[in-house]
Amino acid sequence: MAHRGLKFGVFLAPFHRPGENPTLALDRDVELVQWLDHLGFDEAWIGEHHSAGWELIALPELIIAAVAEKTKHIRLGSGVTSLPYHHPFMVAQRWVQLDHMTRGRAMLGCGPGALTSDAYMLGISPETQRPRMLEAMDAIMALLRMEEPVTIKTDWFEMRDARLHMAPWSDPHFEIAVASTITPFGMIAAGRHGVGVLSIGAGLPGGPEALATQWKIAEDTAAKHGKTMDRKKWRVVMNVHVAEDDEEALRQVVKGERHETTTYFEETLGRPPGRADDPLREGVKMGTTLVGSPETVIKGIQRLQGYSQGGIGGVLIRANEWANREQTLKSFELFARYVAPVFQGSLDPIIASNTWARDNRKDVFGNTLEAVKRAFTDFGAAAPDEEVIRARTLGARRDL
Repeated sequence: MAHRGLKFGVFLAPFHRPGENPTLALDRDVELVQWLDHLGFDEAWIGEHHSAGWELIALPELIIAAVAEKTKHIRLGSGVTSLPYHHPFMVAQRWVQLDHMTRGRAMLGCGPGALTSDAYMLGISPETQRPRMLEAMDAIMALLRMEEPVTIKTDWFEMRDARLHMAPWSDPHFEIAVASTITPFGMIAAGRHGVGVLSIGAGLPGGPEALATQWKIAEDTAAKHGKTMDRKKWRVVMNVHVAEDDEEALRQVVKGERHETTTYFEETLGRPPGRADDPLREGVKMGTTLVGSPETVIKGIQRLQGYSQGGIGGVLIRANEWANREQTLKSFELFARYVAPVFQGSLDPIIASNTWARDNRKDVFGNTLEAVKRAFTDFGAAAPDEEVIRARTLGARRDL
C-alpha cells in the first residue's frame, strides 16, 4: 500500500540471545514479519551474519523467499548482504530471481560486512572489505543496466562476458540501498550509484545530529558521478519500543537492553562500556533511543526529521528482544495504530471531518429530529416520544 509521508519498517538483524532454541528464534522472525504485514508496515530488512552467536540468519534470501509466501504487501530487503563475501554475479542473479518470485517486493541492501569475525573465517582482511564492496557494487550495477556483457577482473573475483540470465521483474530493477554507520563510506558508496541509504549509525551517540552532514556527503558524491539522491529512499534505523506510558515502556525493556548491550556488544564484540549511570534513559534523552508512549515516540521521530534538515524517507525499527514476546508484538501494534498515521497523513481527513461535524452540528444535525418525526407522521403513524427519537437517531447510550 502506497503511503503518503514516511514509510515504516523493521531492521531485523536479528538479535537472539544464545542459550535458546535457534529454530524457534527463526520462527519468531518469520512470525514478526507476518505481524508487521498485517499491521500495514511497509518494509522488513533482514540481516546476514555468520558468527558471534546472536545474529542467526546466514542468508537473507532464504527468509525473504519464505516470508514472501506468507505475506501480501510488505516489501522485503536484505539488511544487509555483505558483498565481499559473495561473487557479485551470483548476488545479482539471486536478487533478480527474488524480484520475480516476490513480484517486485524484494530489495537489495548492501554493506561491507559488519562482523570482523565473519571476515576472519573467510580469510578476508578487514581493510579490504570496503574497497571490495565498491567493486562488487560496480559490477552488480553494470549487470543490472543490461547494456552489454560485463567483463571485470579484480584480485578477488572475475567476470567474463557476463550477463543476467533474466531481466529484473521491476523496471528498471529492484530497489538497492547501502548501509551507513558513522563513517562517510556508506554515503559515498550510495552516492556513486544514486541508490538508497540505511542509516544504521543514527542510533549511536551523536548519530541524529550527524544526519544532515552525512546526507550532504551522499549528495556531493552523487553529483560527481552524474547521479542524484532521493530522500524518499533514505531510511533511518532506530531502537523503538512503545507502551501505554513512558515509565511502563522503560520498565519493559530495561533488563533486556542491559543484557544485550553487556553480553553481546561489550563482552563479545569488545565495544567499550558506556559511562552513563542509566544508559537507557540517557539514550532516550539524547534521541538515539525512542522508548515511551506513542506521544513520546512521535516527538522523537519529529526531532529526527528536524536533524535531517530536509526530511527522511522512513524509519526502520531495529528488531530486538528487549521486552518479552507479547510486549514486543504489542509495541509494534501501538506504533502502527498511533505513531505511523501521524506521519502518513491518514489521520488528517478523519480529524478534519470530525472537527467540521462538531463545529457545524447545529446546522447539520439540527433538523434531524423533525425529519424523523415526519417519517412517522407522513405515513399515518404516531411519532415516538422526542427523547426516544433523540436517543435512537443520535446514538445516545441508554436503555430504551
